[in-house]
Amino acid sequence: MKKTLFKGCGTAISTPFDENGVNLKEFEKLVEDQIQNKVDAIIVCGTTGEASTMTKEEKIATIECAIKTSHGRIPIIAGTGGNNTQQVIEYSKEIESLGVDGLLIVTPYYNKCTQDGLIKHYEEISKNVFLPIILYNVPSRTGVNIEPITCQKLSNIENIVAIKEASGNLSQVAQIAHLCGENLAIYSGNDDQVLPILSLGGIGVISVLSNVLPKYTHDIVQNFLDGNINIATKMQLDAIDLIKALFCEVNPIPVKAALNMLGYDYGIPRLPLTQISTPKEILLKNELSKFIPIQ
Repeated sequence: MKKTLFKGCGTAISTPFDENGVNLKEFEKLVEDQIQNKVDAIIVCGTTGEASTMTKEEKIATIECAIKTSHGRIPIIAGTGGNNTQQVIEYSKEIESLGVDGLLIVTPYYNKCTQDGLIKHYEEISKNVFLPIILYNVPSRTGVNIEPITCQKLSNIENIVAIKEASGNLSQVAQIAHLCGENLAIYSGNDDQVLPILSLGGIGVISVLSNVLPKYTHDIVQNFLDGNINIATKMQLDAIDLIKALFCEVNPIPVKAALNMLGYDYGIPRLPLTQISTPKEILLKNELSKFIPIQ
């Protein structure tokens, strides 16, 4: 039986920056608040965490901060993907030594690759690390899609345990579930598709929404898993407009603005991402205020 890293809501956590780099004090505050509000895991240095514009030293410090703050209460999963297989291996081994619980590894981007290249890429990584690996499929960002038959082949590797499916293609998710069964756990990578993916056998979500609504997002999944389908469905649908607002500009521009609205000192994204535009900020504030009072 393969290891299940978590069931429920894993937060793809945002990273706060200031003039000195990563604002670790503010990051620690958000991690603690997430844990207190029942999230089931935290994913550090992923897309939402702006890992692509962080130095290696900043990423290590941020991951260490999450591990220290959690102190074993919930799993900490680190994003270590890239488009250079050997560098991914070396970095993943270094991060493994810090004490994380798992790795989230996105498909290679820009140089792209064939499905055979994907298999070889993940095979090489899995040979060199011991931690459980979550595949990350987000073709809108990378230009590469992990096809269902490729998922099936990769699911035969012992430490490839799950996939974060953010293709938006529910037919593909159904095919992955059909081909892989219990060999590959499925997490929704899209907040607007949590319920559909759970209904196909998924076990949770890796969420942007939970940065600002951690308990609410946890409860969507937990209600579904507990058999309270009508409640989970209503919660999913009630959050659709907020989810849409959180993606009204490129992630994580809106979620960072939302965290600032909630009183966190999260700064602005690093270039080439920019601060949220005023019309979209007004839209986001309006939708967020339906769930949380905002000054």
